Amino acid sequence: MFKKTIIISLVALVVSSCSQERSVYKVQDKIQSEVQPVSLEYVRLKDGAFKQAQKADAAWLLDLEPDRLLHRYRLYAGLEPKGEIYGGWESRGISGHSLGHYLTALSLMYASTGDQIYKDRVDYIVDELTLCQNAFGNGYVGAIPEQDRIWAEVAAGDIRSQGFDLNGGWVPWYTQHKVWAGLIDAYKYAENEQALTVVSKLSDWAYDTFSGLTEEQFQEMLACEHGGMNESLADLYAITGNKNYLELSERFNHHSIFEPLAQEEDDLAGKHANTQIPKIIGAARQYELTGSSTSQTVASYFFDEVLSEHSYVNGGNSEYEHFGQPGQLSERLSMSTSETCNTYNMLKLAQHLQTWHLNSKRGDYIERALFNHILASQNPESGMVAYFVPLNTGGYKEYSTPFDSFWCCVGSGLENHAKYGAYIFYESTGGDLIVDQYLASDLNYDQWSLSMETSFPESEEVKIIIERMPKGKQLRFRKPFWTSNISASVNGNSKQVVIDKNGYFHLDSKLKAGDEITLLFPMQFRMEAMPDDASKQALFYGPTLMAGVLDSATFPSSLDYPVFITDQQSPESWLEEEGKMEVHSVNVGQPADVTFKPFYELVDEKYLIYMDLYDQSAWEVRKKEVAELKRKEEDIRRRTIDVLRIGEMQPERDHHLEGENTLSGEAMGRKWRHAENGGWFSFTMKVESQVANQLVVTYWGSDIGNREFDILVDGKKLASQVLERNMPEEFYDEHYDIPTSWTSGKNEVTVRFQAKPEKIAGGIYGVRMMKLR
Repeated sequence: MFKKTIIISLVALVVSSCSQERSVYKVQDKIQSEVQPVSLEYVRLKDGAFKQAQKADAAWLLDLEPDRLLHRYRLYAGLEPKGEIYGGWESRGISGHSLGHYLTALSLMYASTGDQIYKDRVDYIVDELTLCQNAFGNGYVGAIPEQDRIWAEVAAGDIRSQGFDLNGGWVPWYTQHKVWAGLIDAYKYAENEQALTVVSKLSDWAYDTFSGLTEEQFQEMLACEHGGMNESLADLYAITGNKNYLELSERFNHHSIFEPLAQEEDDLAGKHANTQIPKIIGAARQYELTGSSTSQTVASYFFDEVLSEHSYVNGGNSEYEHFGQPGQLSERLSMSTSETCNTYNMLKLAQHLQTWHLNSKRGDYIERALFNHILASQNPESGMVAYFVPLNTGGYKEYSTPFDSFWCCVGSGLENHAKYGAYIFYESTGGDLIVDQYLASDLNYDQWSLSMETSFPESEEVKIIIERMPKGKQLRFRKPFWTSNISASVNGNSKQVVIDKNGYFHLDSKLKAGDEITLLFPMQFRMEAMPDDASKQALFYGPTLMAGVLDSATFPSSLDYPVFITDQQSPESWLEEEGKMEVHSVNVGQPADVTFKPFYELVDEKYLIYMDLYDQSAWEVRKKEVAELKRKEEDIRRRTIDVLRIGEMQPERDHHLEGENTLSGEAMGRKWRHAENGGWFSFTMKVESQVANQLVVTYWGSDIGNREFDILVDGKKLASQVLERNMPEEFYDEHYDIPTSWTSGKNEVTVRFQAKPEKIAGGIYGVRMMKLR
């Protein structure tokens, strides 16, 4: 099935030379890398799915107004804003982060297209930030509410964090990291020299302001998410040669995260995933600049462990933004699976490791993540992007709005679709050119001239025409893990494919200008199973994740979602082709069969990714259990009004959590929160005013020891609770019925857990507001 053609042509473009490339770094790496990615400026995408994604992203970039993103930068610098502030997260405590992403995205788009309009915007923003920095007068520039107070308190050693904030500010270092990265990228990709001046002054401010903190205090500060500050500062050291920046970069290494990784211990369960990945990218950059074997181990082990133990079939990771237990993924499928920011950062880390030692397994990961998460996270028509790319059965993609979302994944999404060209080609230290990803593109780099015209991954055949290449060098290709028996010819004559130990191949032929190469990558359908549940399996065609479309007429509710029953292991035996990259299951789906399409093509449809796949004997054993589980899940889904993932940074902030003497932590793979010594914590929950509401709280049944507290709703006592081994060795739910008069005319209430004097409130492990049966 799907036997179509990829054409890759290597034709002459305008001659360029490495010697003409602008030098960015004063400090050279201490390690000897095997390869380097060919810079974006030498690559141009051609028509295809990725070019369409780039176009949609480019249109959105130009629809955004820099002055609106600069609103609080000017306001807090004492200057009159020129534009009204945007909505969403930009109107909240994380304001300013989007401008940093926007600056990076514009710089990447300029490098990817050469269009001056993107550079003009970069130059304007940098000029505006310069004015703001001059107005601050101390090197600082930022747009964080209460930033003067926050930084002054932290610099004085008064450091307070509940994990999701720093002295009352919403992740201020995370926000500032986006500014650092945006300015550095403006210098590197858009050739704006002033950007380097601004970010250097900002770094001098940070070095001077926080130099008085002890190591213990600095690490206490790092308990709050801080993005990739260590990466940006390390890269700035390489650009400028200023050793203060490397020193500060290393101070931003989070010891409680790095130390287990350095010992090759997976201590990631319960941790906010995307808080960690940028730190590890920083470790990778530090290894390149210092040769530290510890930094190398931290980066390499983390990457390999996340791929092998924490990643889903689309290349994404995390549920509700957090890592789970290693290898335990089958019960971690929801509408909040695989945050897009995570994969954006894992791709960055993959490229660092790929330069150290070229390996097709990392190239395979990049391919998987690009096609099945990053491309799949964008609405290709509107350009809007998804925060999560859900993988649960019945899931669907929820996209941003153009001007009123500005989530973290909007910022990374603006960048994602501006830099596809960065993943395609590498150059080895010996001057060979490596094709790592099969994306339609033109390349004009030094003595190489290449142009890919391809509809990959809809095709198996790759045709290559060489116009210019250096003498004595090889053109090498990644062998995808999903194919075998690759065939090749040059000018119509069959050639042997020579595969090396790292999974790359060249042809047994001396190539020259004018040669025409044809490669054939056979594709088949295959299944990939969950590591902890072999009955949950996903369908692939070659590199492409195929999603089952759950149309509402055939599958009106979750009770109707299909299971697949067959004794035939090969999916080829129970699939029929319906159209271009489209197949239908035949006589295996109950209650009905399903049409499968590439996941990246789906926009508004509900879908399934992991099929519940059984042979006949296994299904006979499990069908009653599955039916009852579906019934319970549907009942909970239908009655749920609101859910709070307690102890998790973003959900607690979204629910306006406050408290005194309150702590959060993780036990048995689940987050908890309690309040000590008569303390309290509160949060808002949505309610429905026309029905009876019920508060459902999850506790650990073995909790003991002075755990006595009241539960209040809008200041009224709903219940008193004592935890004294109420249900040993298991989690259990308590249900509290809320009087209808308490919720009449309301759409939300404030729930407060108040400890008795000298007692403890909680711990609680989850909160749900439900309609009373």
